[in-house]
Amino acid sequence: MHADPEPTYSRPVETKVKAMTLAAYLSGVAGMAVLQAVAADPSMIAFLPDWVEAITLPLLPTALAAVVGWKARHTPRPDLPNDQR
Repeated sequence: MHADPEPTYSRPVETKVKAMTLAAYLSGVAGMAVLQAVAADPSMIAFLPDWVEAITLPLLPTALAAVVGWKARHTPRPDLPNDQR
């Protein structure tokens, strides 16, 4: 009835989470480089409507992280019962 006084948690960070985090970071850095290039020459994106310009940059890291997370392998959890893996 009483909980274990010192529970042990051995859950590593999943591969999917690591991959998504790295992808979001790297694509964010790439996005900042694009912003600097566009600031120097705004004609590069002048053909886009203003609302598209505003949502494109945040969507790229989000989309890339989602794709990388979907493609990354799931970290196996042998400590769980078979029906919860």
